[in-house]
Amino acid sequence: MQRKPRRIPSGRLSRLKPVELDPLAEYGLPSKGEKRLLSPKVQESYYSKIVARYLAFCTQAGDRAGLERQFAQLSLNVNNTNTNATSSPLLPPPPSQLGFAPTSASALASASSSNQQHLPFPRSNSADADATPNQDSDTLAQILSALRKLREGLVASHRHDHFATQVYFFSVRLGILASAYETYYPSLLHLLALHERHLSSPPPTTNPDPKKKNYPTPPTPTTPSSSSSAPLPPGALTPVEHHEAASYLILDAACRRGDLATAYALRSTHKLRDNKIDAVLAALAADNWVAWRRVRGSVDGYRARLLDCAERRVRGHTLKAFGRAYLSLPLGVLEGQTGCTWGELREGFGVGWELEEGGRVVIRRVQGR
Repeated sequence: MQRKPRRIPSGRLSRLKPVELDPLAEYGLPSKGEKRLLSPKVQESYYSKIVARYLAFCTQAGDRAGLERQFAQLSLNVNNTNTNATSSPLLPPPPSQLGFAPTSASALASASSSNQQHLPFPRSNSADADATPNQDSDTLAQILSALRKLREGLVASHRHDHFATQVYFFSVRLGILASAYETYYPSLLHLLALHERHLSSPPPTTNPDPKKKNYPTPPTPTTPSSSSSAPLPPGALTPVEHHEAASYLILDAACRRGDLATAYALRSTHKLRDNKIDAVLAALAADNWVAWRRVRGSVDGYRARLLDCAERRVRGHTLKAFGRAYLSLPLGVLEGQTGCTWGELREGFGVGWELEEGGRVVIRRVQGR
């Protein structure tokens, strides 16, 4: 006779405290053996949690200035952890002889409101935040880590629909705002590679009926309206999305990596026609600080964030030009042209010029014979 299992009183189970698990940390990396993120329903649910966490982070930051400080804090932490890893080709070039140092993050311009997929910026007037800056930067790091898990799940499940495109664009935009090239750079390459693959693949053909005679049909003239309204295959980017992704990749090559030859080659490959991109490349090629600063103030927040990678390099070349062309100049002219105060120039760029009491900067003195 089989003995019945003894029933455990429910009071003993209630003593166990439930484990509080972060929803974003519930899943692991699919490259490490996680299989749950291969399901389309789990991917969509996980993406909803990521977006909800980002919106909560934006609300907790308070206003636009608070959100910019959190992005700047995360970017500074990433730069400090990557100072010793100089062997990677994706890292920005080493600083010049002026001894560059991280400067304060400049204000981001408002992004275009016509695209609904752009990341939201909070416009609340409240400046009080409950969490500390370290906690907010940890929240951003958790969001970026969760996006990596989701992207690995999309790649492992071979999902190339519109949902995957939306996830990749979210990763690109958030990675650009956080100055995390390890987030936006692989996403850009994957988006553009899938786009080229879908455009180069031939359309599916149907098997002809052997009983039916196939007579040649005359070609039908196509109008611009009919060609533009043709449906795109799943995974292919719209012209607006392709223009945006290609412009980000070109700016990354020119500003962060400092490779103008690759930037011009990418512009030719993707057939990008953008006056602002051309102005940025021309300003970097000529080391024109005035033109670069002018186009920096005319672009949106995402492009401006990428342009910030080349700000210290172009500004340093401007300081070198001042040092070779002038013996002395007014302090107001120097601060107005470089966009930095005298203290920032001394601390961030190691400027060793002298400041007289009358507000005049002495670059070098002529020694008598």
